[in-house]
Amino acid sequence: MAAVACLLSGAALADTLQGTPQKVIIVGGDREYPPYEFIDKNGQPSGYNVELTRAIADVMGMKVEFRLTGWAEVRTALQTGKVDVLQGMSYSEERSREVDFSLPHTIVNHAIFARRESPMINTFDEIEGKVVAVHRGGIMHDYLVKKGFSGKLILTATPADALRLLAAGKTDFAIVAIVPGMYIIRELKLTNLIPVVRNVATHRYCYAVNRGNEELISRFNEGLAILRKTGQYQAIYEKWLGVLEPNRVEWATVTRYAAIVGIPLVLLLGGFALWSRTLHRQVALRTADLTREIAERRHAEEELLLNQQQLVQADKMAALGVLVSGVAHEINNPTGLILLEVPILRRFFQDASKVLERYYQENGDFTCGGLRYSRMREEMPRSLEKLQEAGKRIKRIVDDLKDFARRDDTASNDTIDLNAVAQAAVRLVEPSIRKATSRFSTEYAEGLPTVRGNAQRIEQVLVNLIINACQALPDTGRGIELATLYDASRGAVIFRLRDEGSGISPEHLSRLTDPFFTTKRDMGGTGLGLSVSAGIVKEHGGTLEFDSTPGSGTTVTLTLPEYRKENVT
Repeated sequence: MAAVACLLSGAALADTLQGTPQKVIIVGGDREYPPYEFIDKNGQPSGYNVELTRAIADVMGMKVEFRLTGWAEVRTALQTGKVDVLQGMSYSEERSREVDFSLPHTIVNHAIFARRESPMINTFDEIEGKVVAVHRGGIMHDYLVKKGFSGKLILTATPADALRLLAAGKTDFAIVAIVPGMYIIRELKLTNLIPVVRNVATHRYCYAVNRGNEELISRFNEGLAILRKTGQYQAIYEKWLGVLEPNRVEWATVTRYAAIVGIPLVLLLGGFALWSRTLHRQVALRTADLTREIAERRHAEEELLLNQQQLVQADKMAALGVLVSGVAHEINNPTGLILLEVPILRRFFQDASKVLERYYQENGDFTCGGLRYSRMREEMPRSLEKLQEAGKRIKRIVDDLKDFARRDDTASNDTIDLNAVAQAAVRLVEPSIRKATSRFSTEYAEGLPTVRGNAQRIEQVLVNLIINACQALPDTGRGIELATLYDASRGAVIFRLRDEGSGISPEHLSRLTDPFFTTKRDMGGTGLGLSVSAGIVKEHGGTLEFDSTPGSGTTVTLTLPEYRKENVT
């Protein structure tokens, strides 16, 4: 029933050879949960969890032995002390009363799978009363029992068994983690299965030990932190899980092109510095007057270099604006055609459905567009509605991009709805938000007074603040909270953004808005974003404040004076 394999880490083997006894840590796992953990064709433990545990054992000098068996059995083995740690267990509050969890080493999303010919569903509630296959003892088994699921649960030993039952037509649906589910479908060639609801639940995936074993779980936490710092964790993640997830942003190309520009610039600056030092020595030997003259010349050169850098950045942003406007115009043409033609198709289907319905009543069901008419008459209106909504969404995004990229030299004399500006900024950076966190929340105050200024420039500030918050998050489990509010006592409209990121060191807080100061130089940061944002806020008579504690996140507060007509003369 159980397959057993063991691995001695390099450090543990050395201790054994030197005669130092070392406790073997028994690591439990699921024998059929690919690609996280499984027994390979050679009978050896393999997968993302196994390779991660081996790497932690190496860096922490631990001796580990793997025992992979059925999930329900291995959970019992942890409770009875036959294994010391489970290398992959989804977190829940109920489980935390039984075991101690490590920090999460990845996030697991669960999906509802169905056969291709099954009626489509869109929500979790639509499986009520159905026959559903689920992994025995898994997190979704726990969840459905707690929820009081009204249908029939078919419990299986492995996720693969649940998908086999579904493929054979013995259940209506199966709930399996999306990555193992797609992996199993591909390996077993279950071509008649598809995910119909891709994200019904998201759980943190952690190491777990019996409650009170703080020493052991802290060693795994420490080893995991070391692997993240050295880059080994990312390499293991990409090897096993990266190929099953959407492509990530590749920074290698960005770094390469930055090096092409940056290295000559560094050499140029180095040459200037060397020349200035040599000249300074020579002048110092002559007269104090010449020394002052050289100092003034050096200051002028630094000012010139700063102006040149700002001009280069401004030129790049102007070129980007032209490109965005051109692309937006090209996208608007087919989008406009979609929005124009879809209403015509909807009216056509409404008229044609009368004839089709009469034919259906007289002759029975028939095929229409590759589907049975009895299904097509329900699907077609929904499909046309979705198509029209998608066209409208494209148009909104394009309009937001055009407004953001448009050069606006007008004075800051417009009245601005800060809620509308914040919502437009969120729409622009929505892809960055989705990639950075699964916990993004907004709270827009009702009846918010207007402010006086330039909406485009304020939107530029908000976009920069939201992107900075996204970049500060170490994983998608951390959240971002956005809120607007009104302080009547100060007559101020406030935009507040709080992230649960890594925070900012106290010595850096006072320099955040200095030109060219950045803590993200290795990520391509220029140090201009917050400097420009602070200048825009100052032009509008507002303030930009930062409050941060390292390791506990950062709160940014943008305050703008409310616009009162009676104050205008």
